[in-house]
Amino acid sequence: MKRFTHFLMVGALLTLVMALVGPAAAQDAEPNTGGVVIEGNIGSDPSSFNPLIGNDTTSSDIYGKMYPDIIAINPETLRSEPMQLGGLAESWEYDESGTVLTLYLRQDLVWSDGTPITADDWIWAADAVRSGETSSPRTSAFTTLADGTQAGGFVDSYEKIDDFTIEFVLGQPIFDDEGNVTEITPNCTAIDSIADVAVVPSHLYDAAFGMDYAAMDSDPFFVPTATFGPFTDPFFEAGVQVSMLGAPEYSDAVLGYVSPSEYVQLIVPDTTVEYERFLAGELTFIGVSADRQNDFRELAAEEGYQVFESPQNGYTYVGWNVADPANPQPGLDENGQLIDQGIHPVFGDVLVRQAMAYAIDTTSMIGTRPDGDTPASGILEGNGYQAVTHNSGEGVTFVDPGLDPYPFDQEKALEMLAEAGWSDQDGDGQLECNDCLYAREVDPDYNGTPMSFSLTTNAGNDVRERVGQTIREQLGQIGITVEYEAIDFGALVDLLLSQTHDAIIIGWSLGLPFDPDGRWAFSAESDIPGAGFAFTSYNNEELNDLWQEATTVPGCDPEARVELYQQAMQILYEDQPYLWLVINNVMAAAQPNVENWDPLPAANLWNMDAWRVLED
Repeated sequence: MKRFTHFLMVGALLTLVMALVGPAAAQDAEPNTGGVVIEGNIGSDPSSFNPLIGNDTTSSDIYGKMYPDIIAINPETLRSEPMQLGGLAESWEYDESGTVLTLYLRQDLVWSDGTPITADDWIWAADAVRSGETSSPRTSAFTTLADGTQAGGFVDSYEKIDDFTIEFVLGQPIFDDEGNVTEITPNCTAIDSIADVAVVPSHLYDAAFGMDYAAMDSDPFFVPTATFGPFTDPFFEAGVQVSMLGAPEYSDAVLGYVSPSEYVQLIVPDTTVEYERFLAGELTFIGVSADRQNDFRELAAEEGYQVFESPQNGYTYVGWNVADPANPQPGLDENGQLIDQGIHPVFGDVLVRQAMAYAIDTTSMIGTRPDGDTPASGILEGNGYQAVTHNSGEGVTFVDPGLDPYPFDQEKALEMLAEAGWSDQDGDGQLECNDCLYAREVDPDYNGTPMSFSLTTNAGNDVRERVGQTIREQLGQIGITVEYEAIDFGALVDLLLSQTHDAIIIGWSLGLPFDPDGRWAFSAESDIPGAGFAFTSYNNEELNDLWQEATTVPGCDPEARVELYQQAMQILYEDQPYLWLVINNVMAAAQPNVENWDPLPAANLWNMDAWRVLED
């Protein structure tokens, strides 16, 4: 097959693409006749084409198109499920202990050279990663490495039963004082760790590297002569692009064959250039940034661009420090016992945190979209949704907590603050501590102290900067002084991890499949100054017990787990360790001449192998 992009002049993309696509009538049900799919890449060149050692988004966009998953995600439910296109798993079952998983593989799949895809292909990859001899970031899938070093994951062991059956021991490891695994307890999310390790053609990887796994780091752009995915044979032009050919042998395509002739990942310097090149017809699809969404809707209606919108898989929030910021302590001591971390003078009181949820008008930050002659309003100009608790947006999460956002009600906020011992008794317009929790339990001399705190976010993020300014103004209206500052992102992360802050505006992007277990952000075990993500120092034992129960439900029954996660989200909603702010609106767009473009929430590209880029 002739490779179009070997001769590509970047400035002539559109003309060449249209010339090579060919008439629509000639493309019907023919592999690799659906034109060239071109994506913008704002970022760096790929660092590797090897899925066992790659660790950046650009690289994964490439090698993810050449290799199968042992367990794939259903693009509609966004959960790990058997019998998915591009996935090997046919079915699986747990034993009575809930820690032994038997995985049965499909027997109808072959690499592009005709070699069957078998258990050996995952096991070779797992052995390489678990060896600890490579730079692979995926060692975290395993409880220990081959030499016994703790790796922090859930896969304790694996064994080939036959060519299409693998038995795993997996779950939450319990270690003794010497770091040895003494017990594995059930964990219903552990199965997702299996998919952290890619499936590679073992007959070709073994021929290239044998047991010298470290040699892979010296050959990061190794591509075997046989792959299994919709695109193959990557060609890399540093600083320009990566191009891949449509794989004619790929049997797991949505249509039964790969429609596009080629996929191109084209480097562009920034979102402005990417947007301009999309409007010029040089890119097949694009993610439209929030500040352009309202204008683009109008343009799309005029020009016929295809548009899809859905909530982001993540949220923006204010993280309240509930512990003493002058003396940061880890959540647990070396024996796993809780440490007294003191309380924050303001946010150590749950009543204050709840009052903040009423005092800050998140709805006005989201605003409204333009309507006729009425202009857009708010920071997001209507392109967002109010976050309620630790959860993903609709269409991404499988847990609906059934909770309404706290309404904006500053009178109620003042009533709650007064109950918490914060009021303006001297009439100067500033709230002061009058028998507040900190004065009662820590320092009586704190009485009379004005209510103030520092609020920090990262400079350069326009939305977060404006949110911070709005919070300062709104709280100032009820007598609370906010010392707001936007700083360098690296400095913000250092401040966050140090746990010496009062409040920080930041956001989480949540992975797939979405895991409602938030112990990584809300538990004493993850509360480690300088390292842990539980930087608010919030801990609730009832909440931890619910998460533990949800991950150890016998047979991992989905309905039972959802009910437990709903209860956990209710606790977070009431305790407010975060002020949950917004979930951004995500807009994806494709050219008018792209057929079979069928995006789903958090899975916009799930059927790229079915797209057809037609001649105008």
